[in-house]
This record gives sequence, C-alpha cells and structure tokens, in this order.
Amino acid sequence: MPFIAHAYQKTQRSVDELIQHMRSTPLDLKFSAGVWFFFPAGLRFHERYTPPGSIEAILEKAARLKEYGLRAIEAHYPNEINDDNKQLYKDFSAQTGIRLLTIIPNLFYDAQWEWGSLSNPLPEIRQRAIDRVEQALRLNREFDTDFAVVWPGGDGYENSFGMDVAALRRRFADGLAEALDAVPGAQIALEPKPYEPRGHIVVPTTSDGVLCCRNVEAQLKHATNQQHLADGEALIGLNPEMGHLLMAFEDPAYSLSLALEEGRLFHTHWNSQPLGNYDQDLDVGVIGPELTEAALYTMKLHGYRGYYGIDIFPERLPVERALINSFDALRAAADRIEHLDHEQVLLAQARPDRNRGYLEALLIRARARDPQALSPLPEFER
Repeated sequence: MPFIAHAYQKTQRSVDELIQHMRSTPLDLKFSAGVWFFFPAGLRFHERYTPPGSIEAILEKAARLKEYGLRAIEAHYPNEINDDNKQLYKDFSAQTGIRLLTIIPNLFYDAQWEWGSLSNPLPEIRQRAIDRVEQALRLNREFDTDFAVVWPGGDGYENSFGMDVAALRRRFADGLAEALDAVPGAQIALEPKPYEPRGHIVVPTTSDGVLCCRNVEAQLKHATNQQHLADGEALIGLNPEMGHLLMAFEDPAYSLSLALEEGRLFHTHWNSQPLGNYDQDLDVGVIGPELTEAALYTMKLHGYRGYYGIDIFPERLPVERALINSFDALRAAADRIEHLDHEQVLLAQARPDRNRGYLEALLIRARARDPQALSPLPEFER
C-alpha cells in the first residue's frame, strides 16, 4: 500500500499564479466505481428489480467498461472481497489493467453493528470493529491500494436525550487511531454523511470530518506515522460524496475546498442529489449540473490528482449505461470548464466591483448551444 502524498493540495497561489496554473493543468478524470451497485439490491419499500449477480458477473461487467474509461473498482470487506475470493480480483486486475483502488471495511451492515461499530458503547463489539478496520487495512496493503474508505453509516443516534455525543465521537476517533497505528503508513479516507441509516451520523459534515481527522492524527504514536505527519502529510483524509454534501445542505465547491486546503482530499464520490431529501444516488448530472461544474473548478484550482469515483444506485437502467452516462456527464462538465477564459473568471472574482455580472454572463454562454444567439458579452475590465 503506497503512501500517497496530498500536501500539494495546500499550495497557495496569487491570482497571476492561479491563472497560469489553470491554463497549464487540465483536469485528469480517472474514473473508479463501486462494485456494490452493479446489481442493485431491493429497498425496504420494494423488492429488487434485477436478480442478484455474483462477484464474477460484476467483474465481467466492469471489464467491459474499461473502453469507456473505467480505471479502478472499489469493494467492501468482507462481503465483497475477502480471503476466499481475493484471487478473483488479482486475476481481474492482471487481465484488464483495472486496479482495486480501495478496500472498505464494512462497518454498517452486519447485525452486530446495531449500536454502532467504532463508536459502539459495548467494548467487545467495538473491538470487533477495530479488528475489522485493521484487517481491511492489511488487505489494502496486499493490493497496493491508495487508501481505505471508512463510512460510519451505522455509528450515530436517533434520540439525543442523555446521549454523551462527545464520548461517541471520542470512541470513533480513538478506534481509527488504534487501527492506523496497528498498520503504520496506511491511509484512511473518511466519508461524512448527515443521516441515513442512523438519524444522526457521528461524522455528519465536511467540517466534522476535518475535525475528526485532526483528532485521530493527534493520537498517532507509531514512528512511521509520526514521520509522515512531520513531513506535513495526512494519514487520514476525506472522501466527500456529492449526494451526502447536498443532503447536509453543504455547497460542494466550498466543502471540497475545505478538504483541499487541509491537504485531505483523498478521493471523491460523484452522483446527483436534490438538496436535503433521502440519499438518492442518481447518475451524475441529472440534477444540479452547475454544482458539478463549480466543484470540478475548485478541484482544478487546487490541482487535485486523485480518482473520481462513481457511487450511484441505478435501479431502473442497466449499470453499464448509468456509468457511461456518469462518465460522460463529468467529461462534459470538465470540457465546459477547460474552455473558459480562466483569466476572466479569476479576475472577475478578484475585482468584482469592476465586473458586476460578468462571470454569470460568461457561464451562461459556456452552457449555451449557440452563444451567438445571445446578447453580446458585457465589457470586461482587467
């Protein structure tokens, strides 16, 4: 498991330096996809619409998507990848060149996590969760992945009365620190979410995620981990998901910039989602494409080099078409971004008093099929 540096994300640039950076550093759209949605399961309101599929069938579908841009897959341990089937993944990667990007410890599905995993108040259950994270980190190391995503979906509460929420947070952070010191040099990407399946999840927002990362790193003791921290690198970062950000009424561009400013944007998950509402995991670009564009522009500003993971739930269309559409939606958004006049964008933001409404007019024309049919652009003042 190679150590991935992210400190470059913290680089601060002047406006002139940013203009040059934006002109010379195109977005690199490397796509990954989670194996969990290739055969979507049923929900509590309806049975599944497609029959279940084996891991072999999932990998067969993934292999056919390489020509459309799929470069990596993501899987949960131990339900999707484990010691019994890990050779399937090794053979798949060797044959296709599609790598395993992350192995995610499953800390939310099993009945044993009824009262949480790493934050569980029952010591014996909590220890099982710590052990599972450690096992997943070791398997990540075996596969030379980039990180292990941790999503605390089962860690939280519904009734806050009498709940020692500070202790809940401490148990969760302490467990992550223990696992990271047990497998030194491994990295974790924490995925915040405000609610669902718990009424309130222990790491609900990006800001909470950053705080948790800091609290975890403050406890790390192993010399290898201490050296990485001394070098200004992060052992634990974030994997923001567009849908989760919007469920929490966060602005994606702002939230991504917060993670990037900290050098903690390890990975990203992309889909579409209305503000608030339940977690819909719609294809990228179906709702709020302008939010996708703003988020991508922020990542370009910071020179993000990681993967763009697709995390969708295609109940009513083939997973292949859903993924291809999502790849294309991100490519189309990136194309609009790359063809902008970055000098005008950044100077309009730097001197808004001189260019009132210019950026909005520029974006309207970038999204128009025939910009010539619109009114002339207002005069731009440098």
